[in-house]
Amino acid sequence: MKKLVILTGAGISAESGIKTFRDAGGLWEEHRVEDVASPMGWALNRRLVLKFYNDRRRQLAGCEPNAGHIGLAALEKYFDVHIITQNIDNLHERAGSTKVIHLHGELTKARSTKDPELIYDIGYNDIREGDKCDLGSQLRPHIVWFGEAVPMIEEAVKVTGQADIFAVIGTSLNVYPAAGLIEYVPEGASLWLIDPNDVYVPGDRRVEVIKEAAGKGVEILAGRLMDLK
Repeated sequence: MKKLVILTGAGISAESGIKTFRDAGGLWEEHRVEDVASPMGWALNRRLVLKFYNDRRRQLAGCEPNAGHIGLAALEKYFDVHIITQNIDNLHERAGSTKVIHLHGELTKARSTKDPELIYDIGYNDIREGDKCDLGSQLRPHIVWFGEAVPMIEEAVKVTGQADIFAVIGTSLNVYPAAGLIEYVPEGASLWLIDPNDVYVPGDRRVEVIKEAAGKGVEILAGRLMDLK
């Protein structure tokens, strides 16, 4: 069974009603990214940061996986599918995907501010000021903020380096280190891109482009990959 590795970004969740950073004009709900997605923002206004992610968690609770998520999960019948996502939602898992690496954290989890390895599943519940971990420190969103290390990148690099097929869906390839994963795709692997917008893919590799939104694009990709099983 061939290994199919897929890098997904905000574009695949947009069809489920989740706002993307780019579509919001560079702002998330009228907040600067520095205010709600950085260690400095957390230090300056913890209440604002908690409210921001609590609101996003509530929004996620009302969203459903779309055809793109469902189509990728269905490919597990034919391929060894590994998804590397820049998204913090759980729509891949809810669609049925079983091997998902979250590069930027997970919205439905909280973690200790004292020990980053102390992580809790909180579902769609709020994190409140005064909510503490077992060590007695304030809980924070389990999100990789700008300026923080990306702990899952090494696992993502390892998986990418084993790919027979690598597909990029719904990401501008502007955010590193995720965008740099392209460099680790084996020479013999086929490389695919699904996005309605023009996306620059670094390097001189041959790229099969499907210029569609994620839902339709995954449907087309699935049809073409059947010839590569």
